[in-house]
Amino acid sequence: MLPIYLDHAASCPCDPQVLEKMRPFFFEKSGNASSPYAQGRQARKALEEAREFAAKFLGAQTNEIVFTSGATESNNHAIFSTARALKSKGKHIVTSSIEHHSVLEPLHLLKEDGYEISFIRPQADGSINIDDIKAVVRNDTILVCLAHANNQIGSLQPVEELGLWARQQKVYFLVDATQTVGHLPANLKNIPCDFLSCSAHKFYGPQGVGLLYIRQGLELPAFILGGDQERGRRAGTHNVAGAVGLAEALKICQDRMETDAKREAVLRDRVIDGVIKEISFARLNGHRQKRLPNNAHFSFERINGEELVSALDMAAIAVSMGSACTWGRMEPSHVLKAIGLSDELALGSLRVSVGRWTSNQDVDYFLQQLKIKVEQLRLNKR
Repeated sequence: MLPIYLDHAASCPCDPQVLEKMRPFFFEKSGNASSPYAQGRQARKALEEAREFAAKFLGAQTNEIVFTSGATESNNHAIFSTARALKSKGKHIVTSSIEHHSVLEPLHLLKEDGYEISFIRPQADGSINIDDIKAVVRNDTILVCLAHANNQIGSLQPVEELGLWARQQKVYFLVDATQTVGHLPANLKNIPCDFLSCSAHKFYGPQGVGLLYIRQGLELPAFILGGDQERGRRAGTHNVAGAVGLAEALKICQDRMETDAKREAVLRDRVIDGVIKEISFARLNGHRQKRLPNNAHFSFERINGEELVSALDMAAIAVSMGSACTWGRMEPSHVLKAIGLSDELALGSLRVSVGRWTSNQDVDYFLQQLKIKVEQLRLNKR
């Protein structure tokens, strides 16, 4: 049974079927997709077939898909390119205060360059009130950024409704769908947006590859210079194996998504109910129902989260406090602070995210060990 992996929100194991599909592109089909000879044409064909399927999965046109190194690059691309392209219209951008750092840090950098950023605070359950966004959008607003689901506490956001409104206002809309693509319906026919970002490793594909949907007709400057790849939008040798793996992972998700989501939601609820019932002074963070099917996030009184993660690691259980991008920072999560938690509770947090191969036995063992470790850590603090 051991080890037990419960940090799928950080990265999912790569599905063996995906690995098998990628394997030829590391050796016998390893040509450069920009080269004119047979191996290059073979790589180009595989790349464009992957692009075609990714577009179909999302409900996009093939030429609207740009392969990237992942959602962090995709978010940076959308934000910086929009800022450059529309600076004559305005320098006002709207986002929430609980976005991923790949959105917040580029915006903070733009703020230093004279852009005005409106940060919308969430409600106590982590949800964003659309009316709060509508209230701050102005004639000079060029972009609204909102994650489909929060990467730490799992709360889902009303991006469908906001997208319709943003389209009416003629304001660009970036949806960070990193946590939802492959897990929940994230089709562009239902989510009107100008940009959508995701990473393959969040839905059982390889690490280091993702995509950015850019709505057809948007005139944006290139983000990475040095070549004509990706229709001049992103220079650099194509990661053909990664793109093939991304598409294969989406194919598997297309067949399994509904079944996986239902099964994971049952496991998630067992985790939530077990923690709340068995561990004193524990609280669930995020909306109880409107959350990712695989995400449960808690805070514990009189507990240091890093110590708890390490203790569970010693019991062969992999969990996290929240975003893997901020592990090691001795400061409370900006997400947890924004929803009103004290520093103590924010630093005593734990994220549990189940996945495709998580079993009931895994959950039972986790709950057993969590109770033991929490009691031990609290005793040590007396």
